Amino acid sequence: MVEQDTIRLLRECDAGVQMGTKSIDDVFEYVSSKRFRTLLTDCKAEHDKLNTEIRNLLDKYGDDGKAPNPMAEGMSWIKTNVMLMMNESDRTVADLMTDGCNMGVKSLNKYLNDYKAADEVSKDIAKRLINLEEKLAIDIRDFL
Repeated sequence: MVEQDTIRLLRECDAGVQMGTKSIDDVFEYVSSKRFRTLLTDCKAEHDKLNTEIRNLLDKYGDDGKAPNPMAEGMSWIKTNVMLMMNESDRTVADLMTDGCNMGVKSLNKYLNDYKAADEVSKDIAKRLINLEEKLAIDIRDFL
């Protein structure tokens, strides 16, 4: 059970990291504030580090990981493009990113609760990803 929950939690973290990274990529060109761009760049770099850790662990378990849900990706893409079409501003990007961070935090906490038997290493990765999302949402409040 431990190994199964560990793999499942790592898969969800994998999908979450990919979704976060893609979201940053999708909005980056619309950000005008240098400070905001730095916050996004730093957050993406942290996502990349976590992605490496997650991938190494999944490889150890012989698992390919998990891509983000195509429906969630599609809905995110539509929302992002519609909102930015109506108003290309740092405020709009901050709003979109805050919503995304909050959804990520909610989902990852749910998975931590669902996969209680996961090993401590994978739980730590999930918690670090949650903290990263929470920190970004706080850091970009000035742009809302």
